[in-house]
Amino acid sequence: MVIIGKPVRDMYGTDIGKVLGTLTDIDGTIQTVGVDCGSDGLRQIPFEQLVLQMDVAIYIPNWRLEAQKVLREKGLTLRRLKALMTIVSENDEMKPDAELIHETYKSKLRNLDEAEVKIKTQLTTRLDELDSQAKTVKMILFDTSVQFKSEEITELTFESVQKHCNNLLERLSHEKDEVSNVQRRLDDLSVECIEVIKTPKEMIQESAVSYLDTSGHTITESGNYQPSASTTVDSEPESTLPEPPVENIEPPIQESPNDSNNSECQTESESDWLSRMQA
Repeated sequence: MVIIGKPVRDMYGTDIGKVLGTLTDIDGTIQTVGVDCGSDGLRQIPFEQLVLQMDVAIYIPNWRLEAQKVLREKGLTLRRLKALMTIVSENDEMKPDAELIHETYKSKLRNLDEAEVKIKTQLTTRLDELDSQAKTVKMILFDTSVQFKSEEITELTFESVQKHCNNLLERLSHEKDEVSNVQRRLDDLSVECIEVIKTPKEMIQESAVSYLDTSGHTITESGNYQPSASTTVDSEPESTLPEPPVENIEPPIQESPNDSNNSECQTESESDWLSRMQA
């Protein structure tokens, strides 16, 4: 397919320029494509970032290619890790053989994490660029409205500017949504990676903490268990406790004044009798 002379557009329909020529390897494969971008000069674009169609070449930004690569490889690695863990859980004899493969997959995920950090930086930078471009377009559109109201430009000119500005804002919005979607997918995969590569010890500790949080009680060791003082071996339910016997309870005896006088007289008579016996 002939590429020289084709117009180049981005994925959202914005014109970038026209293909001026190509740089090829010694075997004839195309390495880069030179695109005439007008006042921006000549731009060298890697050939893998272009999708050729019948009458146009579509430019794919590098961040999108890199993000798709990381998402694809990371998703496949996660699926293989889960499959490996399932096989080991079903057959413990394969655990020594699976450890080497498990470490290989974990190393692959670490390398992908490094690439993911770079991609996230590119995505953040691109979002800032899109926001800046959107503000500029809105300023142009607002200023055009002022010019139209002050009768500096015709209504036809104002409608033409308004149409192009709205189309550009729509394309910027689409790209911004796509960038945000890629960021969200990368974050979801990162969380899933953390859960998959956890060691059994970490999983046990987390499950213990979550159990204590949900139950609200602490677990004591059986050797340190001490029964409370109110606990007895042959205790009965509170509803069956025996009532104290009523028939054995006697009312307190109250001494009358006469009995008190009689006792005093008896004591005096006894003391007189003892004095007579001693005489």
